[in-house]
Amino acid sequence: MKQTFAFILLAGIACSCKQPATNTENAAASATRDTGYVIKTGGAKMIQVDGKYNVWTKKIGDGKIKVLLLHGGPGFSHDYFECFEDFLPKEGIEFYYYDQLGCGNSDKPTDTTLWNIPRYVEEVEQVRKGLGLDNFYLLGHSWGSMLAMEYLQKYQTHVKGAVLSNMTAGINNYVAYSATLKDKFFTAAEKAKYDSLYKAGKYDSPEFQNLLMNKLYVHVICQLPVEKWPEPLMRAFTKANNQIYMQMQGVDEFHVTGNFKNWEMWDRLPLIKVPTLVLGGMNDEMNPADMRREGSLIPNSRTYLCPNGSHLSMYDDQQNYFTNLISFLKDVDADKFVADKK
Repeated sequence: MKQTFAFILLAGIACSCKQPATNTENAAASATRDTGYVIKTGGAKMIQVDGKYNVWTKKIGDGKIKVLLLHGGPGFSHDYFECFEDFLPKEGIEFYYYDQLGCGNSDKPTDTTLWNIPRYVEEVEQVRKGLGLDNFYLLGHSWGSMLAMEYLQKYQTHVKGAVLSNMTAGINNYVAYSATLKDKFFTAAEKAKYDSLYKAGKYDSPEFQNLLMNKLYVHVICQLPVEKWPEPLMRAFTKANNQIYMQMQGVDEFHVTGNFKNWEMWDRLPLIKVPTLVLGGMNDEMNPADMRREGSLIPNSRTYLCPNGSHLSMYDDQQNYFTNLISFLKDVDADKFVADKK
């Protein structure tokens, strides 16, 4: 009998502990939810584009100067930009990584009709809106610089300043200059071998890749020995979406057979009115003379070519690259920017 009574007593206590919360308790919980507290993600944010895909972004640092980065490729990812973390945040510059659709941490659809310049322009605008950016700075590198030029033709009212890094303004000039680079860095035998492997479609063969990486890329892409290429750069190469690269560019940096093979911006450069920094390298795969011409055709621009830099000047001429980039951003932000004389 005593055991039965004890059981009933304990059961009653348990039931009393599970009674619904009072109105006061519910109000307190609701107030906690409504305080505006945001779950922290380390700056990462997925943004929907085209109504159904998600692209990855990440905010680094805090500051009045806000920079959206457009990576190269096409088909690469943000990874090789990670060296920016050592230079921009300590200067009070906030920047955003963004993996374009099909790249890196973003969705990777199999629809090949997505891989074209006009759609990517609209994607950048959707990302800008998703990040709440206005009066911001746009920095494009290589293919990302092409994309930036195209974006500025349509949406530059949102942009305070632009950086066009390591890119010429026309594919015809680019292809012509790349041919001279093969003559410069290949022996006659190596050039014949390279061209024969290309014609045979043996792009993945060790011989083709060795010539590409160790005879060309180490001179004009990144001048560091391949075995000493920084980890973020190697990671970007490993993660590359070759389908996008092939469709838009071609099999390598020196054969443009993709859908931007006829891309030209020269006649439209004067339409870029925002303060612009044309940034490149004297040992770039882009013709230094072409990059100077690019700067001369943008009315409110400054041109700087890193004396020891190649296509990835942010690595092989790092101090010159970031000193001039940061100076440009701060000059524009302080209304002290002075363009080159044209």
